[in-house]
Amino acid sequence: MHKIKAVIFDLDGTLANTLPLCIKAFRSSVEPLINRNVSDKEIIATFGPSEEGTIMALAPEAYDQGVADYLMHYQAYHDMCPAPFDGVKELLDSLQNKGVRIAMVTGKGKSSADVSIEKFGLSHYFEFIETGLPSGPSKPDGIEAIIRAFNNVPLNEVIYVGDAPSDIIACREVGIPIVAAAWAETAEPERLIRLNPDQIFYSVPEFSEWLLSNV
Repeated sequence: MHKIKAVIFDLDGTLANTLPLCIKAFRSSVEPLINRNVSDKEIIATFGPSEEGTIMALAPEAYDQGVADYLMHYQAYHDMCPAPFDGVKELLDSLQNKGVRIAMVTGKGKSSADVSIEKFGLSHYFEFIETGLPSGPSKPDGIEAIIRAFNNVPLNEVIYVGDAPSDIIACREVGIPIVAAAWAETAEPERLIRLNPDQIFYSVPEFSEWLLSNV
């Protein structure tokens, strides 16, 4: 294993347990616009694009209203997830102190990502942040943009940390190691394992211990 010089983090389900918050905000914004109930499964099936893409999929006739309502509810419900996972800030502090470069690539839209990063007090940790696109999944492009911005950090010295099967696929496409984060209640470890991530961890302390011994 090469020494790790840079770490790119996902946000939802990786740094914080934000997925239940996202689902509640989607339900509150979409259901009144389409006059029917929407299941968790139906909402999750639209994930990949940013939230704008989810609204476009579920309530295309009321897109602008849906996006505005989503952001309003996302802010209003954010106390459901007031802080990152235990140990995340301490890990980010340790990485920063060791001179490891830190970035974020999230599928979230910029507006909601900004809300969470600010509420969690994390903005000063990330050198670069790439957010999602309404048009579809953009993780590989986001990761490649960060690697270019890192400038001269070899691919085998960068890791991505994410909780979704699509994160593993994106990293394989880009050619960097992927650490699967399976510590959120929303994680699906079996699906992650099937895709053979380079590492998989079931708790933040376990991941932190491994990462800090490899930087």
